Amino acid sequence: MNKPADAAAPLQGRDPANLRGDPITGDRYYSPEFAQREWDRLWTRIWHIAGRLADIPDPGDFMVHDFMKESVVAVRQADGSVRAFYNSCAHRGMRMVRGTSSVDTLSCPYHGWRYGLDGKLVHAQDAGDFPQGDPCGKLSLRELRCDTWGGFVWYTMAEQGPGLHEYLAPLPDVYARYPMEKAVRVAWYRIALNANWKFVTDNFSESYHTRTAHPQVPPWIDQDVDTARHEMWPAGHGRTVQPMRPSLSDRLPEDVPHPYKMILRAWGIDPDGYASYEEMAMQGWLDLKAAKQRDWKARGYLHYEHMNDEEITDSPHTVIFPNVTISFLPDNLVFFRSEPHPDDPEKCFFDLWCMAFPVAGQEIVESIMAGPKPFHEASVCEFRDFDEGRGIPELAGQIVYQDMELAEGMQAGMHSRGYTDAYLPAQETRVRFFHEVLNDWLEGRKP
Repeated sequence: MNKPADAAAPLQGRDPANLRGDPITGDRYYSPEFAQREWDRLWTRIWHIAGRLADIPDPGDFMVHDFMKESVVAVRQADGSVRAFYNSCAHRGMRMVRGTSSVDTLSCPYHGWRYGLDGKLVHAQDAGDFPQGDPCGKLSLRELRCDTWGGFVWYTMAEQGPGLHEYLAPLPDVYARYPMEKAVRVAWYRIALNANWKFVTDNFSESYHTRTAHPQVPPWIDQDVDTARHEMWPAGHGRTVQPMRPSLSDRLPEDVPHPYKMILRAWGIDPDGYASYEEMAMQGWLDLKAAKQRDWKARGYLHYEHMNDEEITDSPHTVIFPNVTISFLPDNLVFFRSEPHPDDPEKCFFDLWCMAFPVAGQEIVESIMAGPKPFHEASVCEFRDFDEGRGIPELAGQIVYQDMELAEGMQAGMHSRGYTDAYLPAQETRVRFFHEVLNDWLEGRKP
């Protein structure tokens, strides 16, 4: 296994000395004026994910990303590159396309104007009837800066500012060993939540809630307070790196089948051969690393080829500022994203994409957040209203479902006179750091 590539040293994510102490006030979650500042100074300047490269493999394939009241279409070009344009006809602004499909030209359904894949107007009805002259060859769709990383298509509405890799730094280096572009999306949801978008980033910036909200996690991910490594970078990105081994604090009853024992057995390790629970957890974790290093190729885990010891056994849960989170698990990538509602700051849309790496002979995969799934690309996005859980009954009991169950209560709490600011332990340092970086953007100190 290769050793980790060098990356910019992170800040200590459990050290409040790295904070200014900006208060996290309730109005940030419901004020229309605050939401407008976010649009003006954040959303129109950051890099957004339009979708996955796998969704547009061939020339003419396109995907549409609707964000608040804006719409962007990303189109695969003849040379294999991807370009992004505002989804707005240069004639009178009509939205031209929806969803994901394939075309030879982008056509306006209102008056029939057609644009090449490069955005240039190639046909206008009655082209000789324009006093300004024939618009063909003169007009184009308005283009946005577009780039790719991690198997995703990204774009920004900012005409100037950092490029994608500068914006994401140092994460492209940190995760260079994961073959992200090979992951297959086996579950694809977009869920309407009655909460501000920031609830999601707050939630994924700490694991202090796990013992209460996710009791099924400690048996296979060690989230004890002094176990995890908390990291953050000045741009606002951060992660919590946790060993995928049992907690020594929260233990299952002896008569309950232990999920970690199943993991060890799957790699030829006898969990009953250890002298104690502690030895099974700690030495078993080291033995699992060794077994994976030794047997990955023979067992068909080809995505392990360049991953290091930590990456093949642990869980670096990573927030990409401001609204994207990716769980980098040994065999899965779980993508989370929150986007604000176009009219109501007390609502948002929550995206869940469960992705798995190919493993020889594997037809059913554990998606981690959505349960067992057939190993093939999910063909359509499931649009759901959470509706206190009634909208997605098939996810009941899953980790992400438990998170969404908390959203409305947190949103309501932001209106209370009893709440003035968060009172945080050291392990929640990244929550306040996220809000301080957001303040930097809103006050003109970023990017």
